[in-house]
Amino acid sequence: MGKNKEAKSKVTESEKAEKKLRKITEEIADLRKKYIKQVSKLAAMDVKDYTLRSSDGNEVKISEMFGDNKYLFLVHNMGKSCSYCTLWADGFSGVTYFMEKKAAFGVVSPDAPEVQKEFAESRGWKFKMYSSEGSDFTKDMGYYTESGAYWPGVSVFHKLADGSLRRVSKDFFGPGDFYSSPWHFFDLLPQEVNEEKKQ
Repeated sequence: MGKNKEAKSKVTESEKAEKKLRKITEEIADLRKKYIKQVSKLAAMDVKDYTLRSSDGNEVKISEMFGDNKYLFLVHNMGKSCSYCTLWADGFSGVTYFMEKKAAFGVVSPDAPEVQKEFAESRGWKFKMYSSEGSDFTKDMGYYTESGAYWPGVSVFHKLADGSLRRVSKDFFGPGDFYSSPWHFFDLLPQEVNEEKKQ
């Protein structure tokens, strides 16, 4: 009789924990929706048709990057010198096929086209790359600070029926964000393991 009561108590505690976990998951999803709604308001702006360069050195306008799509993801990458940006880009390469089913996709960095091309080939990247070298594009989008530092992130653009361009959303990248899966795997490790790696 005592064993049955103990088993029932354990099941009840487990069910409580599962219920609490579901509630937290729902709260995270709800906050994510609110975050995207707010960041989209901050991102909204008309955008001129900037001219960048492809990794082959050819001039390409933002409007041309859409192809047959109405939407375009452009990742703001800090370039070859940033190991974190390389980590994100390695992950994007694996999902480019699926991203392009929803919208055009590309990565922009301040590196010269020839540097981009060589580095992309060494990493086996499958996505299109564009150089913002000599352009105000990155600064105008808010990913270049007055102190001369670049910030990683993404802008989402919409090409309207009349051909005009508008940014409809954006986000910044950083450790633990939603855009690089290794961080979330690291979170599952015991805290002391992550602390050991920092030393």
